[in-house]
Amino acid sequence: MAEYAKPLPSITSESKPFWDACRRHRFVIQRCLDCGSFQHYPRGVCASCWGDRLEWRESRGQGKVYTFTVTERTQTQGFREEVPYVVAYVELDEGVQVLTNLVGCAPGDVRIGMRVAVTFEDVNDQVSIPRFAPLEEASGAR
Repeated sequence: MAEYAKPLPSITSESKPFWDACRRHRFVIQRCLDCGSFQHYPRGVCASCWGDRLEWRESRGQGKVYTFTVTERTQTQGFREEVPYVVAYVELDEGVQVLTNLVGCAPGDVRIGMRVAVTFEDVNDQVSIPRFAPLEEASGAR
């Protein structure tokens, strides 16, 4: 495995189940047992009703590009070697939005509404980073 030059996620008690699932190439989101809302990013309370009865549900990991930007320049180590790259909000089929990178296509080919699916980058033995790729290009998409 090549040396990973980008920052690694800070894994907290709230986010650990998410990162554990990513390591197994599964994308999970939280669902509130009180109001039924789904949410992402992981947190200790429901963003809709402030309830604290949350469960983890496996997502299909598919959705569409809600919005995006192409980063052409950066001085941040680990990222500057990869410009241009796409940062996007993907709206999962479950209705939640995920801030992510789009991979597997040229930045000029990305379109709002484009169907995408999760794929994972194994950066070390403990961390796999979810990315999204065009649905027909996504490896590991379910």
